[in-house]
Amino acid sequence: MFMKMRKMRIFCLLLLVLGEAWSHVTPRPNFVLLMADDLGIGDPGCYGNKTLRTPNIDRLAGGGVKLTQHLAAAPLCTPSRAAFLTGRYPIRSGMAAQNQVGVFIFSASSGGLPPSEITFAKLLKSQGYTTALIGKWHLGTNCHNSSDFCHHPLSHGFDYFHGIPVTNLRDCKPGEGSVFTTAFRLLVFIPLQVLALALLTLAGLRWLGLFRVPPALIFSLLFLAALVLGLLLCFLHFFRPLNCFLMRNHDITQQPMSYDNLTQRLTADAVRFIQRWHTRPFPPPPRKLRDKSMRVNHIPVLVKFGRFEHSFFSLSGQILDVLDELKLANNTLIYFSSDQGAHVEEVTVKGELHGGSNGIYKGGKATNWEGGIRVPGILRWPGVIQAGLELDAPTSNMDLFPTVANLAGAPLPEDRIIDGRDLMPLLLGQSQRSDHEFLFHYCNFYLNAVRWHPRNSTSIWKAFFFTPKFSPEGANGCFATHVCFCHGHSITHHDPPLLFDISQDPRETDPLTPTSEPRFWEILEVMQQAAAHHTRTLQDVPDQLSPGNIIWKPWLQMCCSWSGLSCQCDREKEEGRGSH
Repeated sequence: MFMKMRKMRIFCLLLLVLGEAWSHVTPRPNFVLLMADDLGIGDPGCYGNKTLRTPNIDRLAGGGVKLTQHLAAAPLCTPSRAAFLTGRYPIRSGMAAQNQVGVFIFSASSGGLPPSEITFAKLLKSQGYTTALIGKWHLGTNCHNSSDFCHHPLSHGFDYFHGIPVTNLRDCKPGEGSVFTTAFRLLVFIPLQVLALALLTLAGLRWLGLFRVPPALIFSLLFLAALVLGLLLCFLHFFRPLNCFLMRNHDITQQPMSYDNLTQRLTADAVRFIQRWHTRPFPPPPRKLRDKSMRVNHIPVLVKFGRFEHSFFSLSGQILDVLDELKLANNTLIYFSSDQGAHVEEVTVKGELHGGSNGIYKGGKATNWEGGIRVPGILRWPGVIQAGLELDAPTSNMDLFPTVANLAGAPLPEDRIIDGRDLMPLLLGQSQRSDHEFLFHYCNFYLNAVRWHPRNSTSIWKAFFFTPKFSPEGANGCFATHVCFCHGHSITHHDPPLLFDISQDPRETDPLTPTSEPRFWEILEVMQQAAAHHTRTLQDVPDQLSPGNIIWKPWLQMCCSWSGLSCQCDREKEEGRGSH
């Protein structure tokens, strides 16, 4: 059912890390990091889906640890991916918007993940690794011209990139409709109706002889109408080729992007990379792991990080198979997750639901209800992590940064706050609870909610300072606007904050009151103090998603070749043979 509903718009983003040093000491583990886009926690079978077959994800979960309270650091693609790569709340890097648009939409925007940010790819390179990333980036490309690539993956520690630099809107696929319908109505259709009404009124007044209408006025109104209509037609004609394209490293290989066998092409590239580099020697493991009884072979370090389309579940199986074939599986830590919850408002022009499932949880993408941030979280490392475990402790996708860094022997940066926590003590059973006592849930720039897991307590409190107004009333999302917003008339403020015990009410249907919870005010006081302390750790940084940074800038536009007043090329086939 869900496969039919969403057609699983999935791209593969692959990061590979290969070392140049050789040692007879047991090498460090490989890392395969799989990140789906808009995949709800209710989509995989191992999380309870009874209608969608996901044997490869279930196979992964059966051989490792399943996190049941794994949380995206943000409920939108751009900020969540920034947090994943840096281990920091996106507000610290300026990747949290102060306006309604919380992600990059145009390839020719100047905002992006700042060069000063340290990704785990940079840390791994400092340890002698080579890195590659395949799939969706969505963290900016250029700053000042169309070839400075200041935000590009290759500027953030990756040695190889093959994928889409922006995102995978339905506008990229002919016949799938547009996410800009509301904008068209407000910025085009309503102005055209006003202009048409004005012209008809003036024409009527002139015909009745009640008003002498200057020809210049009629001409001006007609010109404005033609301008608005012309801009709409230009947008419809140029958006896809200018924003929906594939790149390999710094070169555009397909513009506009073709969806024909796209997942298979990216998967084949991932497999080729693994096969090419699997005999490359690697640095020794961290000293604290050298005396452990880990059976690890001399093989390359691999990191995979992804967004997948249509046949993602098959893709993940192919990656697992090639690891088995090359005898890499026992020395590979695999991580699988999603950048946020399912997009429940994703409805096609035919009325079909393509958003996926968030299971029992409320809300979805762009909200901090559990359905927007609670995502699948699976980790497998045969012989190290016990198979079949299920952990309910609150964890974050920011935790992969310190986990990967520590396993690779890379010291964490000391000049900045790292919000993620090393997962290994929890995964190895050395700790029974997460190091996150508090987690802070942002809706773009705005602190939306606080999660508190008190020491020596099974309760998990969650307090909302505001919540989105669902539309239509009673719905489970903001269908009128295609996505929920974070401020203004789109939200309801709560004073006192809306309080839930997630451990008892995971559906978030029954907010607590001073009557139902005797410690109501005490709990809120602790959480508000924690929020105040967290806020004091923030520094002012440039807003990478400000209107000036997200608007289309023609001098930043990348184009492989101009053809018929548009950009068109297809170099995927010939370049695919010689990649890596």
